[in-house]
Amino acid sequence: MANFAIVGVAGYIAPRHLKAIADTWNRVVAAYDRFDSVGRLDASFPDCEFFTEQEQFEAFLDRAKGTGNQADWLVICTPNHTHIPYCRYGLKNGMNVICEKPAALHPADIEEIMSLEKETGHQVYNILQLRLHDRIAALKKKIDENPCGRKHEIELTYITSRGKWYYASWKGDNHKSGGIATNIGVHFYDMLQWIFGPVQENIVHISAFDRVAGRLELEKASVKYFLSINADCLPPNAVQGEKRTYRTLNIDGEEFEFSQGFTELHTRSYEEILAGRGFRIEESLNCIRIVEDIRTAVPAGLEGGDFHPMALKPLARHPFGWDDVKY
Repeated sequence: MANFAIVGVAGYIAPRHLKAIADTWNRVVAAYDRFDSVGRLDASFPDCEFFTEQEQFEAFLDRAKGTGNQADWLVICTPNHTHIPYCRYGLKNGMNVICEKPAALHPADIEEIMSLEKETGHQVYNILQLRLHDRIAALKKKIDENPCGRKHEIELTYITSRGKWYYASWKGDNHKSGGIATNIGVHFYDMLQWIFGPVQENIVHISAFDRVAGRLELEKASVKYFLSINADCLPPNAVQGEKRTYRTLNIDGEEFEFSQGFTELHTRSYEEILAGRGFRIEESLNCIRIVEDIRTAVPAGLEGGDFHPMALKPLARHPFGWDDVKY
């Protein structure tokens, strides 16, 4: 039984980590969040120490060294821009680390952590759960074993509606979230480059506060993508349950369906990590390069016609009235 400490335990993604730790028969000995709405701890870890001050959390972990409550692992479920500082903290304090995606906002940060891993002898693992999805793993196997002699034509569409709260939160701040491509798209870019090979060209057609569209030329595929958090971009038939979400991946004219099979992927990720087969932080370097290039690119616009058809959707004004500038 391993001991885990978790930062960001009140956040959206934390329940999946708590479930994975419980499912793998391990313990959470300490948790930290500035917000105290953490009744979710009662389900599996009622004896977990909880702190709303980081200094107290760190002091507890320091005092616990050499005792039965010493943390072996630090789990990071905090806003994107804080991932690297917590990775540093975990490594320097004798813990292995499990970090939610994106592991970082900049490739240079990944390289820094890779060096720190060597220095400390501890490791950082990134949650790249789509690689463990049965259908996606089968697709990779098929592509690897059956080269077609040409590039596959892929169209990715992902619209996950967000309200005005999104723009007022850290997620609406590019310096903290990394923007649309990073915050809602990084796992798709990782999946695509994992299956279809490294990037040869990265062209951004449209980039705004609520959407990004472009084309990725990979070794084995040409990918046109459109990502958005604006409900006005949804097709009429896109409502799924209580969340207005639309996700399609079209490969060579056929829809690739992978909507099911997500519920246990964090648990499977933990099983792989604890068995020494998890995805180390270096595995995320390529997708972080992709999203940084998208974030810093000067949009090419829609001349030439080789773009995702939904890129033609009219641009919106920011819900708080900010100028709708491309960035």
